[in-house]
Amino acid sequence: MSTDIPPTGEEDGVATKLQVLATEHWSLLATRSLTYTESLSRVTIFLAIVSGAVISLALVAQADRFGSTFISIAIPVLFVVLFAGIATVARLMKLNSDDFRWVVGMNRLRHAYVDLHPDLERCFVTGRHDDLGGALQTFGIEDAAGARGLGSVFHLIQTLPGMLTVIVAAVAGAIGALAARAFDLPPAGMVLTAIGAFVLVLIAMGLWASRSFGRLAPILEPRFPTPSG
Repeated sequence: MSTDIPPTGEEDGVATKLQVLATEHWSLLATRSLTYTESLSRVTIFLAIVSGAVISLALVAQADRFGSTFISIAIPVLFVVLFAGIATVARLMKLNSDDFRWVVGMNRLRHAYVDLHPDLERCFVTGRHDDLGGALQTFGIEDAAGARGLGSVFHLIQTLPGMLTVIVAAVAGAIGALAARAFDLPPAGMVLTAIGAFVLVLIAMGLWASRSFGRLAPILEPRFPTPSG
């Protein structure tokens, strides 16, 4: 005769909840992995386009000695690179938005784990709250105030969209310099045109990114905010 005590209805319900939560957690982890894979693939494709364009323009420059033929070829080629860069940055910002959503979802799941088993709270090093502070904790950014200050500027240029934005702005600067040369502007005019195009594109991309991050507000409607929030 078996001496095992069958689980009560409450224990069976907890086990079912844990199974559902774990399944959803693994689903979000797999989705985050796909998001990272696509991000890296996009960056690789763009850098390959940049490398191919630079090599091809170098060959043309050797043949034409940076003459009118080189300018007439370089400007359209660089416009293609510029388009590819803008499209890549736009897609990366969307992927980062999606990744932020998956992190908020996993924080909610961890909160549910703690609700079911409060003794597990000390085991989690990532966030279990779905507000901004909890999401930043999962990303490894502990200081939410610092994430909005000057330090965020230096952090942004280290991210994939920030790094590519600088490259895209440099391509725009090169286009500006070539256009200035086509109009026979002096060297100082070429330099100023290149700097102006670089700064203009950098500012435009920065404003676009800030608007993109502003669309994260619906995701940041916390159901389980931090106790201090």
